[in-house]
Amino acid sequence: MGKGTLRQILLITDGCSNQGEDPVAIAALAREQGITVNVIGVLENNPISQQGIDEIKNIALSGGGISQVVYTKQLAKTVQMVTRQAMTQTLHGVINRELKGILGDEQEMEDLPPDKRGQVMEVVDELGETVDLEVLILVDTSASMNNKLPMVQEALTDLSISLGSRIGSNLFSLYSFPGKRKDVDKLLDWTPKLDSIMNIFHKLSSGGITPTGPALQLALQKFSKTSSKRSLISRDEDERYYEEFGS
Repeated sequence: MGKGTLRQILLITDGCSNQGEDPVAIAALAREQGITVNVIGVLENNPISQQGIDEIKNIALSGGGISQVVYTKQLAKTVQMVTRQAMTQTLHGVINRELKGILGDEQEMEDLPPDKRGQVMEVVDELGETVDLEVLILVDTSASMNNKLPMVQEALTDLSISLGSRIGSNLFSLYSFPGKRKDVDKLLDWTPKLDSIMNIFHKLSSGGITPTGPALQLALQKFSKTSSKRSLISRDEDERYYEEFGS
């Protein structure tokens, strides 16, 4: 099994989509393409409706990812936790498929003896630190998110610092929705660090509709551009092409 690249979409929102394609269906398409969709619902004073909670859960479930609904003060810790848990969950799935290929369809990691299972977990932990990671972040900037954006900025900065200690390389990109003239605006192209977002969030204006489905659909298209970006960043390395997990 090669080292590979884990690809994630991290959706940060506080409400229901109300325009465009069904985000749950788009998340399923992402999963088919080997891209995990994680969703964080952000609370402040007003609770998210049951419809919103259900949508958050269903997007993540359909996208093979993790969902959490949290208050803004817990956001930084949650963003890091969800990103890392999704990595571990994806790696578990990959290793289970490898085991089935070797031992047969009836064999999964949970069926292994405790000592062998421990060895597999060590491999998962090691891969979590060495695998290359691509995270496209989608931030809901509809009107109700206005007061929460400073905490989103802080959470994403902390995420970049936390993942910076890994051996594997990180690439991030950042998009907001709704855009000023379209469904989505690009705030930050693929980059190894998120420190430049300090100059971005104070320029954002909140308002308008919540086109979550179209935002996710555009996100899928952006992963095809990471290969050339990685080649530029890693042009002195021997490996210029990366095997994608889940493909």
